[in-house]
Amino acid sequence: MEETILKVYLQPKSSKNEIVGPFRDGIKVKVTAPPVEEKANKALVWLLAKEFEISPSCIEIIGGYHSREKRLRILTSNPLTLKRKSFSVNSGSG
Repeated sequence: MEETILKVYLQPKSSKNEIVGPFRDGIKVKVTAPPVEEKANKALVWLLAKEFEISPSCIEIIGGYHSREKRLRILTSNPLTLKRKSFSVNSGSG
């Protein structure tokens, strides 16, 4: 397993859960969950795990836990697939 650090700009209380695409030096992700009681962070982890086809336990928030701008550590056997997917989902919207 290889470690990848991903910067995420999280927008809670959105109308739907989605990875918007490239944003600043990372990606923008929208979740419907509110930013209370870890709900938005949990929704972020589950959405990314589903999209990248990995276990949620392979994703850890390592920075920005109480902020919209987050850094995540992602453990994956194929970091190139992870990078391709993170920048291809709905890219261009932002």
